[in-house]
Amino acid sequence: MESIGLESGLLELKNLTSSIKASGFLKVPNQNKATVTSLYSGVVKDLHVMSGSTVSKGQVIATIVNPQFIQIQEEFLGLAPRIELAESEYKRQQELGAGNAGTLKNLQTAESELKALRIRSASLERQLQLMGIDPKGLAPGKLAWQLDIKTPIGGSVGEVLVNIGASVDASTPIAEVVDNSQLHLDLFLYEKDLLYIGKGQTVNFMLTNIPGKTYSAEVFSVGTTFENESKSIAVHCLVKGDKRGLIEGMNVTAQISVDEAKVTALPDEAFVNREGTDYVFIQKDETDFEKIPVKKGVSELGFTEVTLLGEVPEGAKFVVKGAFFLLAKMTNAGEAHQH
Repeated sequence: MESIGLESGLLELKNLTSSIKASGFLKVPNQNKATVTSLYSGVVKDLHVMSGSTVSKGQVIATIVNPQFIQIQEEFLGLAPRIELAESEYKRQQELGAGNAGTLKNLQTAESELKALRIRSASLERQLQLMGIDPKGLAPGKLAWQLDIKTPIGGSVGEVLVNIGASVDASTPIAEVVDNSQLHLDLFLYEKDLLYIGKGQTVNFMLTNIPGKTYSAEVFSVGTTFENESKSIAVHCLVKGDKRGLIEGMNVTAQISVDEAKVTALPDEAFVNREGTDYVFIQKDETDFEKIPVKKGVSELGFTEVTLLGEVPEGAKFVVKGAFFLLAKMTNAGEAHQH
């Protein structure tokens, strides 16, 4: 007993939190991800970020150039005097018509010309606004020749997909930006466990490939349809607290807390397994031990719930430390006796 460090003790009542184990992965909702593109074609002149950079909403991440930018501004500026001239002609035709000196056809032509010029001016004004150029600040000597590409969301730059000198258009992704502040945890459970899962429950999880650090999340939604062929249902959780080291796509192993109950328990070291059956030992006297089959329940903080499947005297002492070595000695003794 001394050589194997064997210790004995009584069954204990412990408040153990039952939980459901699940696996899943980290995911960022689509509304918190952005593929940054340009509405206009051009050549990349400057890149202002790199992979891993932190950016704010509206921050410039790239600059492109295209001679067409200048042409649009030139046309917009050139429309102003044409509109003034068309307005004068329209007023003149109205006055002639009032004095019966003009024709209806000339008045309609002047009106049509004025409307067309105003529509074109409004169209170019909106295009300039989309380009980030203030139409009211335009002047012949203040024409912009480059266009700033801005990120529509804040977050972390996942990947820069172009280089300086590359040609881009509306279908060319320039960079990807991810906002991890709304990082979700998607877990997959089977039907039998769904009865115990609800909004607001706490989830503790670890990264499957980088164990050791525990993170926390909270259930906010339970799916209502099966996922593909797995017959599992998605449980969506919002990651809480520290998110450092967490990246979309990482696989996780999680425990969802269900409820807390006072149960009979023994230390984890009290249990042994032989040929697929769990056992504990009771100490009948100083040198006599008996192996009792048991059913294990929830485990937490070094203790495991135990249901005894054999007769046990009231007040019996259980081996709480050294059970594995005791099993090995008893097994070897049995084999030696057979020989």
